[in-house]
Amino acid sequence: MPESARSFDLITMGRTGVDLCPQSGVPLTPVATSDKIFDGSATNVAVAAARLGRTTAVITCAGDTQELDFFAIRAARVLWITGTGLSREPGRSATLAALKARDRAGTTVFDLDWRPLLWADPEEARPYYAEALRHATVAVGDLDACEIATGAREPRACAEELLAAGAELAVVRQGPGGVLAVHRDGASVQAPPVSVEAVDGHGADDAFGGCLVHGLLSGWELEKTLLHANAAGALVASRPAGSAAMPTESEVEGLLARG
Repeated sequence: MPESARSFDLITMGRTGVDLCPQSGVPLTPVATSDKIFDGSATNVAVAAARLGRTTAVITCAGDTQELDFFAIRAARVLWITGTGLSREPGRSATLAALKARDRAGTTVFDLDWRPLLWADPEEARPYYAEALRHATVAVGDLDACEIATGAREPRACAEELLAAGAELAVVRQGPGGVLAVHRDGASVQAPPVSVEAVDGHGADDAFGGCLVHGLLSGWELEKTLLHANAAGALVASRPAGSAAMPTESEVEGLLARG
């Protein structure tokens, strides 16, 4: 079957790159070898979901909206887009075109993904975030990103504003404060963080995102989804190498079983 005719569990849109990761525990000057690791938030989320058994694909470097496979975008069970994808052209137009073509079919996740270096001014970002939220069914982000999107910073207020902007589920990451999720139907869960000895936090939020998608597709209750997503993020924080560190479901279950 041609790739364009496949229906994926998850399609992400955003950055793809390659990191050069030097030997761990060695000062930079005498480093003799390094590993090449795929990177980019949207790519990492797709890798994380794939490690959990999901069929995934990444759309990246779309130079023209005519290059987009709108059939695949509409057919995917989950579409994941990022705030970074809204920061520059042609990614901005491609992302908004995908959202409009999707028309809230299935689950559409907007990772608020605020990176101030990519924007001249926060005020520039807000109308594009608002437009994306009108098309999204799930919004997820940390407190900085939620403040850009909503103007609020208190977690519950952030969640309520994201729901008012169009999302059906708002997920607010609070670092050591855990994660708050509020659904439009009134369900609300505050999940505590999972403690590990951190080695490299790079990719932890993306592991959380991939596991969040897995939980939503599995039909899990919100509390179980957040607990597993927190554990996935913690596992990646306890390992080097970003996308290469994304855990399997048995590893997530094992960490939760150890308490």
